[in-house]
Amino acid sequence: MNATTTRGALLAALACVLVGGSFTANSLLGDYPYAGGQFLRYALACLLLLPLVGPGAADRIRALTPRQWSRLALLAAVGMVGFNLAVIAAERTAEPAVPGVFVGCAPLLVAVLVPLLERRRPGRAVLSGAWLVVAGACAVQGWGRTDGPGIAFSACALVGEVGFAVLAVPVLRPLGPRLLSATVCGVAAVESAVAGVVLDGGAWLRRPDAVEVAALLWQAVIVTVVGFVCWYMGMQRLGAERATLFSGLIPVAAACTAPLVAAGSYGVPQAVGSALVGAGVVLGCRARPASPQPGATSAPSPGTTSTLTTAPASPP
Repeated sequence: MNATTTRGALLAALACVLVGGSFTANSLLGDYPYAGGQFLRYALACLLLLPLVGPGAADRIRALTPRQWSRLALLAAVGMVGFNLAVIAAERTAEPAVPGVFVGCAPLLVAVLVPLLERRRPGRAVLSGAWLVVAGACAVQGWGRTDGPGIAFSACALVGEVGFAVLAVPVLRPLGPRLLSATVCGVAAVESAVAGVVLDGGAWLRRPDAVEVAALLWQAVIVTVVGFVCWYMGMQRLGAERATLFSGLIPVAAACTAPLVAAGSYGVPQAVGSALVGAGVVLGCRARPASPQPGATSAPSPGTTSTLTTAPASPP
């Protein structure tokens, strides 16, 4: 691993640890309106990110094509609003760790999906690392307490996690991590408000209590502002396949923080699973980033291009 890869790995790891902690924070928002909470989170995050986007941001925004704007809207809907609403809905009837297990399977899906879109075989090292990460994620959390709706919404969270990585890549290069994060947060805030009005009417937004304020601030400032920028900076250096291996750290972080709100425990199985996740991440990251075959093109898919595993040449 060279300096660029190492830095990308550290950034991706930090982002996923912060997201893992958000599963526990989500459990404190069970009584708050779904969409209203996400509106507050993303609107505040967008305001905090705007001073960080750097010069020329307005020109880069104006240069976006309608196709790129549609991808941003889909990214916000699937990978942000949909993901978080799915996690919160899952935790209505499941322990916070359960959606974490599903999200921990994202590396395997991305390790298979991205090469298929680029018409090449999955990388052996990345695929092997992904299997270790998934096994570790399952060992960390077990199966936990859940039911049918908890499983269904956890599966939706998995789809959102995969989309959060894959759908962002075509717009990561022109916008950069900071402007991309600010833009999708603004879009997600609008989508959350619309969803809230449609689903909950006038009850979509209310004043949060002290615990809910703390959880929303954690989500907005730490998970969104810090976590999103770190994630996209890491993905910029590692590529989508290797960066997504670090999502295996999400259930590890969820298991570590769940005892803080009496929503789980951490013992020997969790320690063994954490070791498997770590081994899978190391194995996958030691692989060379894959390149599309000469002349190959990706299959048409909203939000994906042939650059899915190619890191931009220059840092943000």
